[in-house]
Amino acid sequence: MKVAVIGAGFGGLAAALDLVKAGNSVTVFEADAVPGGLAAGFKEPGWDWSVEKFYHHWFTSDKYMFHLFQELGLQDKVLILNPKTVMYHNGKFYPFDSIPSALLYPGLGYGINKIRFGLVGVYLRMTKNWKPMEKTTVAEWMSKYAGEKVYREMWEPMVIGKFSEKHAGKVNMAWMWARLHARTTKLATYMGGFQAFVDDMAGILVEKDVQFRYNTRVTRLEKETDGVISVHTGDNVEEFDKVLVTISPAQLARMAPQLPEEYLKGLLELKSMGAVVMVIALKHQLSKEGYYWYNLPKSAGFPFLALVEHTNFMPAERFGGSHLIYCGDYLEPGHEYFQFTKEELLERFIPSFKRINPDFSPDWITNSWVSRTNYAQPVPLLNHSQNIPSIKTPLDGLYFASMSQVYPWDRGTNFAVEIARRAAAIMLK
Repeated sequence: MKVAVIGAGFGGLAAALDLVKAGNSVTVFEADAVPGGLAAGFKEPGWDWSVEKFYHHWFTSDKYMFHLFQELGLQDKVLILNPKTVMYHNGKFYPFDSIPSALLYPGLGYGINKIRFGLVGVYLRMTKNWKPMEKTTVAEWMSKYAGEKVYREMWEPMVIGKFSEKHAGKVNMAWMWARLHARTTKLATYMGGFQAFVDDMAGILVEKDVQFRYNTRVTRLEKETDGVISVHTGDNVEEFDKVLVTISPAQLARMAPQLPEEYLKGLLELKSMGAVVMVIALKHQLSKEGYYWYNLPKSAGFPFLALVEHTNFMPAERFGGSHLIYCGDYLEPGHEYFQFTKEELLERFIPSFKRINPDFSPDWITNSWVSRTNYAQPVPLLNHSQNIPSIKTPLDGLYFASMSQVYPWDRGTNFAVEIARRAAAIMLK
């Protein structure tokens, strides 16, 4: 077959690998200048490694990624470390990267609350029966089993931060189960950064005769009378036997108006959050304690959901001696951060750095970069499994695999690879 893959993110590259290995002619269309999608990175002069525009890492439980490393012969370039994660409470930060450390967290109070928190944590790690949980919200389930105080102190800030107050009370418990069931405290990255990995993988695909069309935005997909699907990119048109789309549901709906009304309606009704992420280069280390990941509740007045000091995970020497921090947030696409200039956003963020290190001074900042996307985090509402678009669309020859179909697991490169490889298998049938 002659096959097109729309999107050169992790999913698109994984699908292209399976399709070309099966003997097909594969062309990958990518609107950006490089592969990687939301996990793409950038590299400044003097840096040995790249950093991602939107923060990424792997958990050691990400089996689809680790299988891919082995398959590509790149496993020796994967690094596994155990950085420090902390939670904010009453002006201080406390370790929060294991159940024992969480049990020592003072925000839970004492006695029965800590016992219930521990038992719920163990249960969610052990059980595989997540299906009933999608029928109830995180708020309802956690309040009932972990207790109202534990929910308000621990889980509500996370859900509000991730999905906003608008959606937080509607997110189903299966999503929370997946986060607590599969994640690990040890984290992995790739030598050179995520961009180095996708560059290596794209190079392997080129060796297998996969064609890449970078800086090429697909504007329309049409099913022709002779059965092929035409891919329109500006004034150019190419015809393919099958097409796999790996970008957002809204983009698929725009580019394939021939899809039946019911399928289009399902795509457009899916809820999602955008993201705004600022990377800041500092002269000095921000966290005196070497903390890596700061979970920051919105109720405490922080202007972002998380602060990540990347150079407490990877050495600053990889980045010309600069200490790099990420300030990131999931936001509704209409949020003011999408309109702020870089300078306005930095001005909003700077006061919070002194709450982490009182010695911080604005003259520590040497550079900053901002990335924004309207599509970063699907919102899993009640009974979400009933709303997931099918991989094989009703338009013959057109297939869809995106993070909107990753469920109950949280979106990420690991599950992007899994859903795309599943789509490739269906296409090959």
